[in-house]
Amino acid sequence: MNLATRGAYGEGYSSDVSSEQTPAAPETTGPRPRRLTYAALLAALEGLALVVGGVWILVLGLTGHPDDRQQAVTGGITLVVLALLPLLAARGLLGRRSWSRGPAVITQLMALPVAYNLLQADSMAIPAGIALAVVAVAALVLLVNPETTRALGIRGPGNPGATEK
Repeated sequence: MNLATRGAYGEGYSSDVSSEQTPAAPETTGPRPRRLTYAALLAALEGLALVVGGVWILVLGLTGHPDDRQQAVTGGITLVVLALLPLLAARGLLGRRSWSRGPAVITQLMALPVAYNLLQADSMAIPAGIALAVVAVAALVLLVNPETTRALGIRGPGNPGATEK
């Protein structure tokens, strides 16, 4: 093989083909689509609600008289840590990072069973369940919208030029 068929470094590629793949950049030239912004805001809202709920449970566990103080503290810390997923996803969505759609979708899918359980309660939790279900379904619709996927630079399988990120 000569240099033209083996490439400059002898990888077996022609000299005009690089062995490195560069991921396609998202369409960041125009303004951010409103659907993407709304999806990010809904994810951030869910994350903030988890932080507030976690801190509230933590404070009540430390200052109040819970049945099991350790369980209350663990539950509060768990909610605060779980809040990181939608908050990071929201930041990524605002920055048009393609990786951010996965955590945002996972957050919505985890929220739906929680909303269902809240709707089964005979208490003040029913309005919270309705609100959570509406937010989760709306965010899912926004996240799978073709305009959103294009803005994030996500291409479906079988599309020419599809790259893994």
